[in-house]
Amino acid sequence: MRLVALALALLATGPAPSALQAQDLDCSNPLTQVEMTGCAAQAFEAADADLNLAYRMARDMARSLDQGLPADQIPAEIILRDAQRAWIPYRDQACEAESLLARGGSLQNQLFYMCLERLTRARTEDLRLFGEVN
Repeated sequence: MRLVALALALLATGPAPSALQAQDLDCSNPLTQVEMTGCAAQAFEAADADLNLAYRMARDMARSLDQGLPADQIPAEIILRDAQRAWIPYRDQACEAESLLARGGSLQNQLFYMCLERLTRARTEDLRLFGEVN
């Protein structure tokens, strides 16, 4: 519910991140708050794409760990899936809380996206390490 409110706030404060991307933002030198927020959103979207690749790699590793698994044990693939499903709402809520440092201000959305990117990159590294274990 809070994320819905945040999404509505994003809409009220300026163009949606996808609209900002269409404007070809210069994220090496954003000049306005809208540009900074758009660049933070783009950075998160890139981090999320990396996360999805790392998750697939980790899932493949989990499947290989499950080969020959006794029937009374929970497959690693299911444990990994459930962990990822639990992590996503944790990340979103943690970033919502962190963004409250600028509640109601134009910086709030930028803080939210910056947090999403940071936590997503950290999770990506965790998944990469799991996926590389051999």
